[in-house]
Amino acid sequence: MADAARSAARRVEASPLVRALARGGYAASGAVHVLIGLLVLTLAFGVSGEADQSGALRAIAGAPLGLAVLWIIAVLLWALALYHLIEAFVLRGGGATEKTAALKTALTTALTTWGRRISEAGQAVVFAALGAVAASVALGARTEGNRSAEDASRGVLALPGGDIVLGLVGLGVAAGGVAFVVMGVMRSFEKKMSIPKDGVGPFVTTLGVVGYIAKGVALAIVGVLLVVAAVTSDASQAGGLDDAFDTLHGLFLGPVLVGLVGAGFVAYGLFLFFRARYARL
Repeated sequence: MADAARSAARRVEASPLVRALARGGYAASGAVHVLIGLLVLTLAFGVSGEADQSGALRAIAGAPLGLAVLWIIAVLLWALALYHLIEAFVLRGGGATEKTAALKTALTTALTTWGRRISEAGQAVVFAALGAVAASVALGARTEGNRSAEDASRGVLALPGGDIVLGLVGLGVAAGGVAFVVMGVMRSFEKKMSIPKDGVGPFVTTLGVVGYIAKGVALAIVGVLLVVAAVTSDASQAGGLDDAFDTLHGLFLGPVLVGLVGAGFVAYGLFLFFRARYARL
């Protein structure tokens, strides 16, 4: 039964339509990140606004044919989420030669396999959630990232041991931010892409490095805010990307830092457009 399910999953994964939609999902995510970056840049110049996924999606909703575009974005993001979920399930071996694999211990192999599974499943959740936000905005919902984060944190803190749970979530988000920075510095994203060695290749790599670092910084700040909310048992201390940028703005040379991160988000969005083209699917 399990083998039959895996075989069916592999056939879905290999479908040209599913792969085309998945590539479209990267492009859709890229458009959202470019808009977030532009909104962050306006914050750097003192213009108030909501610089997160919800703000970017509402900006799209206000454009001509915006609702139709939002539904297209939602469908493409869900398709990309499905692809990553299937990847977590079938998990192609890829990468190592037989000789190399033979030298690995069973424990190392198991940890590597499950690490990749968790990574793929995590990406599936992220893209599915972003697609859900796009759909909710298309349906007229007034979503606010910061308020949603506060409400969720308040609900967690109301549970027995909720402060510990929220603290662990915050540490996890912060660790994810650090992982993004490391991926940018180490350029590990190149392993999942077929980036040309010349021509546009170096430009794509630069966009990836800058983009991953910028998004990692923003996620790390969100994680820190969640940890602060857990330590103080005050849900109002929690926040989403918008609060993260506000926190960054309050630091020394804050507007400059916000501007750099905003430009980094634009770079990450542009990088995702190239990932739609060069991703190894």
